[in-house]
Amino acid sequence: MTEMKFFVYGSLTEGLVHFQKIKDFIVEKMPGALQAKAYRLKVGFPVVVEGGLDSIPGEVITVQASEVLVGLLDQFHGYNIQDPEKSLYFRKEKEVVTANGVVRAWVYVLNPTQLPKNAVLIEGGNWKESLEKEPALTEKLTERQRVYIQRLGATVGREIVPIDLPLYRELMKLELIVDKGRRLALSKLGHEVVRYLG
Repeated sequence: MTEMKFFVYGSLTEGLVHFQKIKDFIVEKMPGALQAKAYRLKVGFPVVVEGGLDSIPGEVITVQASEVLVGLLDQFHGYNIQDPEKSLYFRKEKEVVTANGVVRAWVYVLNPTQLPKNAVLIEGGNWKESLEKEPALTEKLTERQRVYIQRLGATVGREIVPIDLPLYRELMKLELIVDKGRRLALSKLGHEVVRYLG
């Protein structure tokens, strides 16, 4: 195993939903900032795109990196090492500013061709402040909504998950489900929410 540095932001930072998945591999962690631009997705979490001049806050983590761990991080971000141009994210080595100076770290930046039209530019790039002012959609869901969305996300084939009318209306209003006639399915946003529910 070799040590690798990654710059993480959003759901992979300490205290947020996906940090638990990587915390046991972390050898060292410190605050850092990347020059880029950040957008807020409809689900509420940020994505980073190259080319901006904003200072994007995050954490530089040093991990015990096996091929399996890097493979899982690549898979989580939709990065295809064989065909990077078709990837959801690119994995790039970038300069990150820390209290100890500038370090080079791997970062997952969104493929700009994959930026949703409804993504909103975070002025100044501070996604943490943006999340404090307006929590992510996953934080606003009731327990019933959360359980149902996760259950629907785990269905296989034509399996039908029963639902009551009030819950149906709530989830349709949130644009998390689509009615496929005889069964319900997750919308694109619904799939994204399941991904961020951990």
